[in-house]
Amino acid sequence: MTDNLKKFFFCITEDMEDERVDKCLNELIGSLSRSYIQKLLADGSITVNDKKIKSSYRVKTDDQIRVILPPAITPNITPEDITLDVLYEDDDVIIINKPKGMVVHPAPGHYSGTLVNALLFHCQGQLSGINGILRPGIVHRIDRDTTGSIIACKNDGAHACIAEQLKEHTIVRRYHAIVHGNIKEEEGTIHTLIGRHPTERKKMAVLKSGGKDAITHYKVLKRFGKFTYIECRLETGRTHQIRVHMAHIGHPLLGDTIYGPKACPYKLEGQTLHAKILGFHHPGTNEYIEIDAPLPDYFEKLLHIL
Repeated sequence: MTDNLKKFFFCITEDMEDERVDKCLNELIGSLSRSYIQKLLADGSITVNDKKIKSSYRVKTDDQIRVILPPAITPNITPEDITLDVLYEDDDVIIINKPKGMVVHPAPGHYSGTLVNALLFHCQGQLSGINGILRPGIVHRIDRDTTGSIIACKNDGAHACIAEQLKEHTIVRRYHAIVHGNIKEEEGTIHTLIGRHPTERKKMAVLKSGGKDAITHYKVLKRFGKFTYIECRLETGRTHQIRVHMAHIGHPLLGDTIYGPKACPYKLEGQTLHAKILGFHHPGTNEYIEIDAPLPDYFEKLLHIL
């Protein structure tokens, strides 16, 4: 299908007949957004039967589509003097209480102001390089509007150790959240497959097949009638797992306009989700360490209001 990572060639099959070319390519190349595909079409980087076409073009059986991606530009990720709430730090690892609104690592549209920019300054560049120049030190991530504990590693040995604990599900990760509705059970387990949403590529979804195993354990901490304060323990760590799972059982997170109601009765910036407890075996000593990140002010105030 490709002779290198920057060129793609597709021959349209009968089941794709009459689909918009931008939508069709978005399904065939999941890593490219429809808006980026539309830009490539406008630039002439995508042709059908060797002809330039518009994104509204509807494909026909046996159409031959050629995609040529422009060379990737490696951004210059610079250290930035951003104040960090450090919960724990030594020569191997650092645990940060991430604030709401901070992106974990650089990505298109977010090359500054990220946790990585702050870590590069704070750690003076002493971060593991296993995940490359865009994600130095980063072993796992939490969403932009999720607050709480996140661990970064200062060397490759520590990174490999923490990554193995994540893989074996031995790291303790307990989140606090407020969800819509009154959950009937005092506790429960949600076990599904989670994967990319079949039509909305920026979202994740519970799938019947083709997704990855995802397990979330939850228990009720307090009931507020229309809302429930819960703790979720992750056994696996899929993208948006808690948000997808709670929406799946009819109790989306308060403030989550992606997986829950578009209208929110309170002035919030994204979902009420906080990574409160992070427990792991230290990569240098094997000692079990557990970090408790205090709830952010907005979360405490909301609990008081409820």
